[in-house]
Amino acid sequence: MGRQELISQVVVTAQQMRDIEERIFAGGMPIAALMEKVAGLIANRIQRITVEENTYSPPFSPSPPLPLPQSPVSSPQSLSFRIGILVGPGHNGGDALVVARELYFRGYEIGIYCPFSKLKELTSQHLQYAQSIGIPCYSSIEQLADYHLFVDGLFGFGLERAIADPIATTINRLNEWHKPIIAIDLPSGLHTDTGEVLGTAVRATHTLCLGLWKLGLLQDHALDYIGKAELIDFDIPLADIHAILGKSLSIKRITRTTALSTLPLPRPPVTYKYKEGHLLLICGSRRYSGGALLTGLGARASGVGMLSIAVPESLKSIMVAQLPEALIIGCPETESGAIAQLQLPENTDLSKFNAIACGPGLTRDANPILQEVLDSTAPLVLDADGLNILADMGTIPTLQKRQAPTILTPHAGEFKRLFPDISDPNRDRVKGVKEAAAQSTAVVLLKGARTAIANPQGTVWLNPESTPALARGGSGDVLTGLLGGLIAQASSKNIFIEDITATAAWWHSQAGILAAQERTELGVDAHTLTQYLIQVLR
Repeated sequence: MGRQELISQVVVTAQQMRDIEERIFAGGMPIAALMEKVAGLIANRIQRITVEENTYSPPFSPSPPLPLPQSPVSSPQSLSFRIGILVGPGHNGGDALVVARELYFRGYEIGIYCPFSKLKELTSQHLQYAQSIGIPCYSSIEQLADYHLFVDGLFGFGLERAIADPIATTINRLNEWHKPIIAIDLPSGLHTDTGEVLGTAVRATHTLCLGLWKLGLLQDHALDYIGKAELIDFDIPLADIHAILGKSLSIKRITRTTALSTLPLPRPPVTYKYKEGHLLLICGSRRYSGGALLTGLGARASGVGMLSIAVPESLKSIMVAQLPEALIIGCPETESGAIAQLQLPENTDLSKFNAIACGPGLTRDANPILQEVLDSTAPLVLDADGLNILADMGTIPTLQKRQAPTILTPHAGEFKRLFPDISDPNRDRVKGVKEAAAQSTAVVLLKGARTAIANPQGTVWLNPESTPALARGGSGDVLTGLLGGLIAQASSKNIFIEDITATAAWWHSQAGILAAQERTELGVDAHTLTQYLIQVLR
């Protein structure tokens, strides 16, 4: 794995980042030198953002190498774009002051807001120099009310206590202006690890995360505040990262490179359908026939070699018409229209399948069916009513008896029913999903704006991108089918179940993003979503 790919995957807590920085400084890197380097990278990115988003055409080229500093007064554009720099007492404020100086020399009009009387020594020195070259410093945010863009350097990583007045009032006032805000490292007021809002927080339009991704930026709490997030890589030595985190990362961002590398591609030139995996879907009822169809369409897009779908007999003709390549198994049904018992073809039992996915549209009347698949030796994906029935049985004791891999795909409500004694996932999704996987011995995929996946050994994968377009009935059914199809292929190719689960989550969300770009967030129904899955791979 190359350095850039590794850096894109690493996710750290506040304490881990402190430990890594301590190693860098102990190795001889001067804090002042690192601050200059980081701030220079931030200034370059801010300048590009103002150009790319057509907010400003600066007098100097944003592409390195930059020209020598010129007097901002000499440029006719120098007063055309005003940037307010919010400065805190620590080194995050120091970064912001160096950014202020750099942007000032590039022709922007800069104003500093610094309400703190006590600053760290290096930050104080940078403030003194900024004022000496003519950059004004204000103690009231109202004095920057007519500025066009703001840079948030109030608080860096590691903030633990709620922001109080007068800073809280300042942040709220700034948010009311609805102007572009670029946050350094993470928006002030967010907890570094959980993404929770500590009283109030800056609503940034861009977040420039420094060095390594902070865990809080990948939690659902943070998403209303971070805007467009990107990493500013300032060349942290890999030795320092490995010294603190070890060789195997315990928390990983899912990236396009890792997701695509996990897919069962390319196929060998000589193969056959059963070698490419055989998936059994058990889903649907007379009341929820759409769940079976959408799960089947998701499975079809996975490329699984053979697809069998067990549904109530009354749905068989509908399924055959929509999925003619699949083997549709009509099963006896209850009076309510649920599957009463599995009726597999002659000489076929559950051990013949490479994977089973069970749950969408099933209804709780299919309770005996779930017990039968839990007793099987095939990898099992449970979703929707499969999860509800499991919760009724007792999640942890039931799964601890199972010998084969199990993958659970709950949303937050289902998670609470499955694991009522585990930490609220709405507060800290990463902690909750780790506890659930460890106690249940299952791979747990917790759906959300930032889907989190954990295996029983404590490794967590975080999906860094998604879209609210997926907040539609049926989109989870598509994921179940896609995941089941990939697991059926993975189990015959020695691919780790948890890795392919992360890939399925990434693929599903990327299809939603692509569809939303073309059809808007209102135009991505679950059936449409299935039509964009293959486009992602192109």
